Amino acid sequence: MKNTLKILLSFLVIFGFVACNSGDDNETPDIDTDNGFEGKTEWVKTFGGSKEDNLLSIVESEDGGYTAFGFTQSNDGDVSGKTTTDSDYWVVKFTREGEISWNKTYGGTGDDRGEKIIKTNDGGYVLIGYSRSNDGDVSVNAGLQDYWIVKINASGDLQWERSFGFPGIDRAFSVIQSKDNGYFITGFLDVTASDGGGNDKKENSQKHGVGEFWGIKLDADGNKEWRHYFGGTNNDRSYDVIQTEDGGFLMIGSSESDDYDVTNSKGSYDFWAVKVNPEGTLVWQKSFGGSEIDVGYAIASTGNGKYIIVGDSRSNDGDISDAKGNADLWAIQIDGNGNLIWQKSLGGAEFDTGRGIHKTREGNFIITGNSRSSDEDIDQNRGQSDVLTILINEDGDVLWKSTLGGSEDEFATGCIQTIDEKVMVVGSSASNDFDITNNKGGSDAVLIKYK
Repeated sequence: MKNTLKILLSFLVIFGFVACNSGDDNETPDIDTDNGFEGKTEWVKTFGGSKEDNLLSIVESEDGGYTAFGFTQSNDGDVSGKTTTDSDYWVVKFTREGEISWNKTYGGTGDDRGEKIIKTNDGGYVLIGYSRSNDGDVSVNAGLQDYWIVKINASGDLQWERSFGFPGIDRAFSVIQSKDNGYFITGFLDVTASDGGGNDKKENSQKHGVGEFWGIKLDADGNKEWRHYFGGTNNDRSYDVIQTEDGGFLMIGSSESDDYDVTNSKGSYDFWAVKVNPEGTLVWQKSFGGSEIDVGYAIASTGNGKYIIVGDSRSNDGDISDAKGNADLWAIQIDGNGNLIWQKSLGGAEFDTGRGIHKTREGNFIITGNSRSSDEDIDQNRGQSDVLTILINEDGDVLWKSTLGGSEDEFATGCIQTIDEKVMVVGSSASNDFDITNNKGGSDAVLIKYK
């Protein structure tokens, strides 16, 4: 009863309530808020050309529009200045109404795929992902794939770029600007191919295995200050990072290992959280999950020394309770020492996942991902995979949830709350029916605005 009352009060009092919604008015809750939030889809737009186009991350720009980032293989349609069909970083600047102001690509003749964009303190942006190129905009490549970080100004002009890697597959997934105006990037390192290289405190030390969490601290100009890897003998991959209140860094992702740095494995793959101090020394590491595959993709701070991690879980034991189906969106909250406070499963009989999380100004959390279910916690499915977006409070209670899509596959990875109390979600779409009215070829980038 208390939880129900808390949710009702949140709808009535917290008018910063922002959420994501399907286009069906009859599935929208009756929200009485002072700021006129309707809980409806304002518009859904697709962008791209005849090949694969994907937007994975979004920020609000200084002029009230939006800047989104991902990768494109197209050289036609909405994609400007590209002549080849390999993958390139792709930045698209939108107006508030979702019209393209400009778009630019960055990369070389190999495959270069963007993962995340952040706004920088000087009004520009930093882009992170991975590159197979050693030409064009990419000055150097050490092997198959390298971390590639790119700094651009507010107009999209390239200011500097840096690559980090060894002969194997090294992939970056997330970046933050640190309190000292430098940067921290995270992803995974192919330690077998690096022969133990990549750890500045233990160069040429005993190599752990095939993949490690790899954190690299940079200064404001993108120059390396230190780099350290963490993991065991199997696959360990970091997908997101946050700077902690004490100036350290908390990397999250998944771990398949049960040795070396991983001391409390729960099963096949676990959510794995690694806390390091400002110099990159391991402070603590914790695993969360059950006996099956559990993968953490995104983290957000609650602002009071606690953190919420979202991803998906295929387990129904260990730390997981109330599992719904093949895979559920799984959210957990931990404290600053890695102790589990709560965990929640959301989903249906099929596959449901959380890929992005964003804290609202009111202290709630937008989570976006995708769903193949149409039962239990999921009200409907248009076909294949739909965009799933929910709103939770700090206690993990679901305040609102919705799905959106067409008869083919839709995926969402990035979400933000805007200054005018809207929600933007980005991802990809292969449909041209139901909620998706236009497909330009292959997989398109999709931009969704909820009012």
